[in-house]
Amino acid sequence: MNATGAKSRTSNVNGGEHFDIEVPDTAHQISSDSWFQVAFVLTTGINNAYVLGFSGTVMVPLGWVGGVLGLILASAISLYANILVAKLHEFGGKRHIRYRDLAGFIYGRKAYCVTWGLQYVNLFMINCGFIILAGSALKAVYVLFKDDHTMKLPYFIAIAGLVCAFFAIGVPHLSALGIWLGVSTILSLIYISVAIVLSVKDGVKTPHSRDYEIKGSSLSKLFTITAAAANLVFVFNTGMLPEIQATVKQPVVRNMVKALYFQFTLGLLPMYAVMFIGYWAYGSSTSTYLLNNVNGPVWVKALANISAFLQTVICLHIFASPTYEYMDTKFGIKGGTFVLKNLMFRIMARGGYLAVSTLLSALLPFLGDFMSLTGAVSTIPLTFILANHMYYKAKNDKLNTMQKLWHWLNVVFFSFMSVAATIAAVRLIVVDSKNFHVFADL
Repeated sequence: MNATGAKSRTSNVNGGEHFDIEVPDTAHQISSDSWFQVAFVLTTGINNAYVLGFSGTVMVPLGWVGGVLGLILASAISLYANILVAKLHEFGGKRHIRYRDLAGFIYGRKAYCVTWGLQYVNLFMINCGFIILAGSALKAVYVLFKDDHTMKLPYFIAIAGLVCAFFAIGVPHLSALGIWLGVSTILSLIYISVAIVLSVKDGVKTPHSRDYEIKGSSLSKLFTITAAAANLVFVFNTGMLPEIQATVKQPVVRNMVKALYFQFTLGLLPMYAVMFIGYWAYGSSTSTYLLNNVNGPVWVKALANISAFLQTVICLHIFASPTYEYMDTKFGIKGGTFVLKNLMFRIMARGGYLAVSTLLSALLPFLGDFMSLTGAVSTIPLTFILANHMYYKAKNDKLNTMQKLWHWLNVVFFSFMSVAATIAAVRLIVVDSKNFHVFADL
């Protein structure tokens, strides 16, 4: 169904005091997708081209023991936190189709604004990372055929941003992805399969030349391990779960839980495979873009990089959709995709958003640092701290003492982790900024 644009006020969890928050209905389509389509949205999000960097950004700083145990623990905790948020989707007798709406309903105006700010920063930084990835994939294709250093990474980032803008203008909302989710799945399987096969081939050829030692001084290791912990959280980043859940058909909670179980079982297998095999093959020399490590036929590597580029364009649209929904709803943009008014608005609004994202991506193209900082300043608060405290607040009268203590333990632990990871991520950016100039050709 489509929204009418009407607005309603939220009340607190006890239904008494009213907060001065207007919650607009959405200009985008909701309650139209099966749980299976939503599961593919989630799986597309988790198996995006970022997986080509996790061997270098997660496994290299953590090693085998820390990396494997950390991923298993992060998977379990992320599933748990997402289910908490999913169960609150219809809390208080109404649907909360945006993360900020749910926070505002439970806490009030300040939490509404803070949550919206955190989410915007989270999604903006994720999208900057996607543009860096897309540019890196295009550059990798160029280098395969003409390694003359004429075309540099910032140029390819600009091209990637332009392509993302064209796609954003043509696809109005999340539910409209439709067949593009199938295309995205095929593209993911191509670059993941190529990365796995060529990594195995390289690993078999050089069985004794790999070094898995965590590099650096004791202080440096402490900072890199802390930043890598933020990357672990970033792996499962879903800081827009209510927005995705808004698209699913009734019963929304049961269907969303089914989609989450799919994501955290079958959906995780390709990501785990490419992460572990990539690290096994190249050890501590694994780069933050695995396809730069692999050796094989030029056409195969080109196919994988082109697939990674195209899939990134689709995936960026998923993580940008809450921002697009806000702009479309704010200015009443509804109806046909190619109606002149709608088309011109999306060219200006979405094009402008992606132009700013592209400029920042080209200015500071440090992918691993983006992942660490995003995980620290926004993903941890949204996915773990807020999810646990919202559930505690909403279900307080139904929880026993041990359950309350459990949720508070999560809130306190992840608050400390967020602060520590932010300090480590900022340090990494400062160090990289000293080693590389702006608009660096990495």
